[in-house]
Amino acid sequence: MSYYFAIVGAQDNPLFEYEFGTSKQGGDGHSRFSDQLRPLNQFILHSSLDIAEEVQWAQGQMYLKCIDKFFNNYISCFVTGANVKFLLLHQPVVPTSTSSSRSSTAIGANPTSPATEEAIKMFFTEVYDNWVKAVMNPFYRANTDVASPVFRARVAAAGRKYL
Repeated sequence: MSYYFAIVGAQDNPLFEYEFGTSKQGGDGHSRFSDQLRPLNQFILHSSLDIAEEVQWAQGQMYLKCIDKFFNNYISCFVTGANVKFLLLHQPVVPTSTSSSRSSTAIGANPTSPATEEAIKMFFTEVYDNWVKAVMNPFYRANTDVASPVFRARVAAAGRKYL
């Protein structure tokens, strides 16, 4: 399973992005986005912002679950109190005839299953906790890029832990 995580500011400006692969079920942590899709990841996430805002006001919750689908890619969203959006583009592994039946029960095999939704929710919750710590830094200016290597490492650790 491949993931592309982005944080989009209140003015729809990108603040952070990170691409990784699954570490569960023997994954190596490297993303497997195709060469044709990789440059489109930002556009796919940005196109889902309107849907995120509609769902945000309809549900009134921070975790919005899977809000959009683009071909075989799913977009999940988490909205902070300051209207900063955490967007996760996840691409499930396409099962092959030689793949084992165990891979079909793994997290990520079904992007809308309750187990996958719970894993993504836990990932977002941990990233949100680290986000609050990062933006409370007195040297951080609101709605600017987050360039902290510590924050990037914590996002990577959360990805390895839950996804």
